[in-house]
Amino acid sequence: MIEKLLVANRGEIARRVLRTCRDLGVATVAVFSDADSGAPHVREADEAVRLPGDAPSATYLRADKIIEAAKATGADAVHPGYGFLSENADFARAVLAAGLTWVGPPPAAVAAMGSKIEAKRLMAAAGVPVLPELDPAEVTGADLPILVKASAGGGGRGMRVVRDPAEMVEQVAAAGREAASAFGDATVFCEPLLERARHIEVQILADAHGTVWALGERECSIQRRHQKIVEEAPSPAVRPALRAELCAAAVNAAKAIEYVGAGTVEFMLAPDGRFFFLEVNTRLQVEHPVTECVYGLDLVRLQLEVAEGARLPDEPPAPSGHAIEVRLYAEDPALDWRPASGVLHAFDVPDVDARFTVPGDGGLRLDAGYETGGEVGVHYDPMLAKLIAYAPTRAAAARRLRKALSAARLHGVTTNRDLLVRVLGEKTFLAGDTHTGYLDEIGLATLAEPLADERAVKLSALAAALAGAAANRASARVLGGLPSGWRNLPSQPQRRTYDGGIDVEYRFTRDGLLAGDGIALVDASPERVVLDVDGVRHAFDVRAAGGRVFVDSTLGPLALTPEPRFADPSDLVAPGSLLAPMPGTVVRVEAREGADVTNGQTLLILEAMKMEHRIAAPAAGTVTALNVTQGQQVEAGSVLAVISDPATTSTAAPAVISEGTPDK
Repeated sequence: MIEKLLVANRGEIARRVLRTCRDLGVATVAVFSDADSGAPHVREADEAVRLPGDAPSATYLRADKIIEAAKATGADAVHPGYGFLSENADFARAVLAAGLTWVGPPPAAVAAMGSKIEAKRLMAAAGVPVLPELDPAEVTGADLPILVKASAGGGGRGMRVVRDPAEMVEQVAAAGREAASAFGDATVFCEPLLERARHIEVQILADAHGTVWALGERECSIQRRHQKIVEEAPSPAVRPALRAELCAAAVNAAKAIEYVGAGTVEFMLAPDGRFFFLEVNTRLQVEHPVTECVYGLDLVRLQLEVAEGARLPDEPPAPSGHAIEVRLYAEDPALDWRPASGVLHAFDVPDVDARFTVPGDGGLRLDAGYETGGEVGVHYDPMLAKLIAYAPTRAAAARRLRKALSAARLHGVTTNRDLLVRVLGEKTFLAGDTHTGYLDEIGLATLAEPLADERAVKLSALAAALAGAAANRASARVLGGLPSGWRNLPSQPQRRTYDGGIDVEYRFTRDGLLAGDGIALVDASPERVVLDVDGVRHAFDVRAAGGRVFVDSTLGPLALTPEPRFADPSDLVAPGSLLAPMPGTVVRVEAREGADVTNGQTLLILEAMKMEHRIAAPAAGTVTALNVTQGQQVEAGSVLAVISDPATTSTAAPAVISEGTPDK
């Protein structure tokens, strides 16, 4: 029996494992980096051990430090979560060699699937359908389009699509660089790219006594940069006969490597109904909650029981209902998925029925790694939370999830919330007709458009201005009860300007608020404003934090930055300056001072949040200043370079970012 478990991870997956341990009465140990010293998973564990440093290589990837922590605290088992060391066979062996229980598959199974090249050959021998493997050095134009993949990796890292032969060398090199950085192995291979294919995976669970469960399939086709952002179970594209074939193939794959524990066998489903082996993830998946909801299981509990030697029943429970999960990231889809960092001033999702567990017969589940007041740093994956809706039907789950996301208060960092809400209401998604190119096909111009339209922006900005005025009056020593801007005689209107050219004008008269036709003020306080607009009342919740004003309403959320009346000269930068969009490390410099560059030409590569970003010139010109060198740390907003050209804009430009790959 496991008495004390060390969770060798962080964020929401650490909290997820801790939740099950509390239910089972298992004592827990957390590990944490300096950046995570105040993180929720540290507070929720019975004991916690510091791993000095911030970078993953110095903390969560240090197998020796983690095993030392287990011994120091008397832990008798280790759960790796996902990411970091979860699919590292050497770590699994080291845990077992230390006399600890490894809550995961046998090291031999992990090693067998650690190389995608060898895994494909092994699966082919077991009768599982596979795509042909292509040698990058031998790929020709006739083979395109192809997918370049890291042999030792997963989760989108070290992966590139190549459609143009001229890009082949560059993309293979970039994939190899990322693979070496993430996994310590630069080996890559190629395989044909299946156009309009679906990403389908089967959850497996096996014990040490020969029983293997196949817990149905999950649909994971909506992806950005080969990283899943929407997952659901069951797949709307899989009928009973195909489900039986997929599950049989997954069971064969598990038996071929003598698998024990929880894992996932991933497939690509072609439009013609053929499916091909992709990989085996020898760990718990990020999207495991949708399977838990549909089957009414606690997969972490089953992992622990299997690790203790328990037998599974001959058959799993029958599935019921539909579950959809979305991953909420601190990133801006409209700016090429630029990751964001900063303080999370508010993180509140209404009407959550369960956290880190199945919401009974249905409802809303939240698995979050952050809480209000937490800081999203630059060292780790920018995922904030997973929100899951479980309902009798797919349509009901999508509706519940969309409503909850729309009403969530998310203040302080940019998120992909608006895109997720639009996906959940988009007709192609609702019809179940998605594939891995869905986001490109529908287009970010549609999906990443803010929920707050022009009318909503106008009304929300007015509400922000009125709330600010109410706050000013509430703090005034005299005449505090009068509305700000009230005059006994007609006067100039009150004005408020926000970043982005948003201007607000209003005036109070004996007849009330004058701010546009059909708009009347019902009530205004520093945190809530109610407006009557053409006979319909709209309530706006307003909060000022971190130099911005956040407005939430049913019309759509809005974040406003008040413009100062007078600009601070120290904030001005030279025309043509290229600013760092986030803190990070310069891993490569490809430009030099005095060089002429073209629009879109790569100037340098910036690594942040475990992703590699290409910083490109926003316009043609000459590099008149280059302020960084390889290996240098830069802060958000710092000037990376200056490009001069008479035709360029006279204001500073944010760096253009593309081609990053995510953590998990």
